[in-house]
Amino acid sequence: MIRTGIGYDVHKLVKGRKLVIGGVEIPFEYGLLGHSDGDVLIHAMADAILGAIGKRDIGFFFPNSEPRWKDVSSSVFLNEISQLLAKENWKVENIDSVVICEQPKISPFIDEMKIKISLSLGIDPSQIGIKATTNEKLGFVGRAEGIAAFASCLLSSTHVPSYSSR
Repeated sequence: MIRTGIGYDVHKLVKGRKLVIGGVEIPFEYGLLGHSDGDVLIHAMADAILGAIGKRDIGFFFPNSEPRWKDVSSSVFLNEISQLLAKENWKVENIDSVVICEQPKISPFIDEMKIKISLSLGIDPSQIGIKATTNEKLGFVGRAEGIAAFASCLLSSTHVPSYSSR
């Protein structure tokens, strides 16, 4: 069985926060506002994976009303999702993603992001695609007010679900 999922996330840039994307701290004068570390890339990937297995979104599993998720590394979310995948007999075949921001330039950090994410998911870095682009100065991303990310994933399983007729 093969399934695909898509994910999207966006966070506002603010002073006084670390900028973490793909599990990597990036030197920059602004960081992403969020209950956790605000890692838009990992959040988009998490939603893509959860959607592929028919689960609810990241906010359902890791709600911002829960104190234990306050300022936590979003890599923890991927670690927990990886355990869920294993429990339900799914494996990640690949994840593809794009981060949209005017600044900072994140391409120098992509290889490190792939390694960090691959460790959380227990997959090879070659199974992860991360691209970076700008929004051509259009909209809130173009005005450097926030950063957005999209992700898609492909999962496989040897498990065949049983369907009941209604």
